[in-house]
Amino acid sequence: QVQLVESGGGLVQAGGSLTLSCTASGSIYSINDMDWYRQAPGKQRELVAVITSGGNSNYADSVKGRFTISRDNAKNTMYLQMNSLRPEETAVYYCHAEVLLSTGYGVKGYSYWGQGTQVTVSS
Repeated sequence: QVQLVESGGGLVQAGGSLTLSCTASGSIYSINDMDWYRQAPGKQRELVAVITSGGNSNYADSVKGRFTISRDNAKNTMYLQMNSLRPEETAVYYCHAEVLLSTGYGVKGYSYWGQGTQVTVSS
């Protein structure tokens, strides 16, 4: 079984910074894309940033220049450095990963989500 565990959320003032971490554990063959999503109260979950296994990244327009996604493949860990945070970015932040598992039928890909970590930005 694979688990994704986020950490690093909390309360920060507008303009402040936080760094989120997401660590995958279990019988993992390898991990393809890893992503950060967020969901604010009453809103749909939205993609914040994505990073490939090779380190290529992409961001939602709203966070470009302020957020940085990175990963340490040796540790199966992904990070999200968030700077200049805004009150409207208050949300539960979720990590997501496409994980390859070695099965009796070969290597197969599965989608996993973390439990989420609350980020609250006060004005």
